[in-house]
Amino acid sequence: MDKVTYDVLLVGGGIMGCATAYYLLKADARIKVAIIERDPSYARSSTLLSDGNTRLQFNVKENIQMSLYGLEVLASFAEVMAVDGERPDVAFRQQGNLFLVDEAGRLEAEQGLALQQSLGCQVTWLDREGVARRYPLYNLSGSVGGTYGPLDGTLDPNGLLRAYKNKAISLGAKFIQAEVAELTTDENRISGVRFASGERLQASDVVNAAGAWAPTLTQTAGIELPVRPVKRQVFVFETQTRPDGILPALFFPSGLYLIHEHGSQFMCGKSFADDPVGYEFSWNRELFTERLWPELVEYIPSFDRLKLASGWAGLYAQNTLDGNAILGEWPGLKGLYLANGFSGHGFQQCHAVGRYLAELILGQPPALDLSIFSPQRILDNKPVFESQRRLI
Repeated sequence: MDKVTYDVLLVGGGIMGCATAYYLLKADARIKVAIIERDPSYARSSTLLSDGNTRLQFNVKENIQMSLYGLEVLASFAEVMAVDGERPDVAFRQQGNLFLVDEAGRLEAEQGLALQQSLGCQVTWLDREGVARRYPLYNLSGSVGGTYGPLDGTLDPNGLLRAYKNKAISLGAKFIQAEVAELTTDENRISGVRFASGERLQASDVVNAAGAWAPTLTQTAGIELPVRPVKRQVFVFETQTRPDGILPALFFPSGLYLIHEHGSQFMCGKSFADDPVGYEFSWNRELFTERLWPELVEYIPSFDRLKLASGWAGLYAQNTLDGNAILGEWPGLKGLYLANGFSGHGFQQCHAVGRYLAELILGQPPALDLSIFSPQRILDNKPVFESQRRLI
């Protein structure tokens, strides 16, 4: 069977694969790029199963810088990403994010806030009384205040993915529905991929953008990534509480988060140490009634009566080393680039990651140095922690 040759193959047609394809072709329209996705319905894609939040409030400089670039992109996204005069709508809503802080987390929150402000972020500290004045429905016992980012918000994951996908295809990317069974190599460099069907594609560069399935893919080239698929559940419910306006997304010290959708509808979720590991997508309403609801009522007593409306389960590609992205070329296998292990942050970081990978592949100087997330740190066992306390 003849081998088809490309310059770059992107394994995974979610937000990372499509954003990287866009930035590659934006930089050089002559290169031959293919996006390979086994399920174009994206039924189990972590992109579409994301809660859609984006924020400036990180504690690592490069994570903050990626978010700042994301805001820059979103400001003109509809115009730049239009195809044949059709402008995408990603429903970006900047309702703000409010991180409540307890005494144990105060020092880290203050350090993170100082770093964010030093980089020009519009994030402020609200003391306990300030939070209470703005949001009287919250029970703030145990909280000393919170950090508030008015430019943080939510957007439509499906809209963002489709926009990047359509734009990349309009620029010349080929979208291939297929399952990649193996990365192929020639001594110490990548040579392409083999599909489950047996067909082979050749390329000098391959990007692993397979999300929660990333470690399975790299294992075919003898590479073990510290990434595991962890099931996370999201719950949507109706309450008798109907706030005036839209509340900011609320993040509690325990890792529980609450997003006000509209009116009396809210969405919430939380990661637990015993979250199931594996490729399993069942939704368990008992998790909400037995573990999340009691905690919600502690923080918001008026939520003692509500109706669970719906929900879903998706996968976090959790980097067990440090919970941060694994970005760049794998040492010892030239041409294999990784965009893996985002641990729930990938959706909001796709803009900067796509641009960065394109720059690395094309040999261009990066506009934003993200080498702190290089795969070399895995081999060196040098983690880059976002937070010492919890993963949200």
